[in-house]
Amino acid sequence: MTILPRTFFRGLHSLRSLYLTYNNLYDISLDVFDDLTGLRFLNLDSCCVGVIKLRPGVFKNLRNLTKLVVENMGIQNFSKQVFGNLTRLRRLQMNRNVMQSIPVDALQSLPNLNYLDIRNIPLSCTCKNILLQNWTRYDPNVQVVYLYNLLCQSDPSIKFYNFDTKVCFIDLGEYMFFSTAAVLFLFTVSPLLYVKLYWKFKYSYYVFRSWFSEQWRRLREEEENCKYDAFISYNSSDEQWVMDQLVPNLEGNGSSFKLCLHHRDFELGRDIVDNIVSAVYSSRKTICVVSRNFLQSEWCSLEIQLASYRLFDEHRDVLLLVFLEPISERKLSSYHRMRKVMLKKTYLQWPCSDCTDPTQAQDLFWNQLRRGIRMESRLETEDSTKCDDKAEHLETSDEKCYLLP
Repeated sequence: MTILPRTFFRGLHSLRSLYLTYNNLYDISLDVFDDLTGLRFLNLDSCCVGVIKLRPGVFKNLRNLTKLVVENMGIQNFSKQVFGNLTRLRRLQMNRNVMQSIPVDALQSLPNLNYLDIRNIPLSCTCKNILLQNWTRYDPNVQVVYLYNLLCQSDPSIKFYNFDTKVCFIDLGEYMFFSTAAVLFLFTVSPLLYVKLYWKFKYSYYVFRSWFSEQWRRLREEEENCKYDAFISYNSSDEQWVMDQLVPNLEGNGSSFKLCLHHRDFELGRDIVDNIVSAVYSSRKTICVVSRNFLQSEWCSLEIQLASYRLFDEHRDVLLLVFLEPISERKLSSYHRMRKVMLKKTYLQWPCSDCTDPTQAQDLFWNQLRRGIRMESRLETEDSTKCDDKAEHLETSDEKCYLLP
């Protein structure tokens, strides 16, 4: 037979056994067995051509069936929807079919099953069949014939009953959760770290690099015979004040200070960070000319980081702050390193244009700055350098124009 009509078994309620072996059926209709309610034995061995997919519910009325032979049918699906209604089935022979996995829940839906033949089925030895492996080995009610001869499809040298299942117990969901959480945390925290700690990390990197190359040793040896009296850290926007006011008053006018300036004294072709490190460590003092432009400059930030490192970590009094313009506390609040230095050290304010006596105020400013440069590099025990009597008197009369503690 090649076709099994839907009404072929109509009315055969008392039929007990049915053999449909060795036919050439291309399909089995969904309701072809509906009237066989009294059937006890059904043999479909080699009844179909090619690969067949049984329809869910095809055996729905065969509740009295006790033995089912579906060998060599080319069945590619075994599910609870197809076989779940065979509640009295005792013997199931599925030899020589093509399904790669058998769901255990489908087998457990057959409460009276005690004999199972799954020989010559290409079962995959993967996590998909780990439950089937456990069920065939440890279920006490079902005899799986020739269980210890069943081979794995991928590797015939491995037996199905003992293929390695360790990898199946890895909780991939847990690993994915923690790895995803770590990535999300990294992408969330990285921008914050970049904004808050970028220069600290960069500075630490160069400190480590210099330490690794023994540059610190060379620089400390040079410090004993410092090449410069002061390294001037300033923003290019303030260069005119540096060249017109600072340099003439510290290198000229009877002063013998030797200053280190970016454009004049940095070594040509050398890495800019190496030049900055060398300038800070080969100068007795570092003078930071602070303005709004200075606070926004990354290179100026690195320079004050290096100088404050020597101030706080090496305990060397090397940092002098000169404010070119008044800057509010609110704007300074975000520059933590600057605030820390200001709390530790006295700083100078360039006299404003509307002072009572600008000339006298500027003379006092330069005297105080020269005095700060001449001081020893060893950190004083007091928190800040005390003003002389004249400075204190002028500070009281016009605080913002002169020396600000």
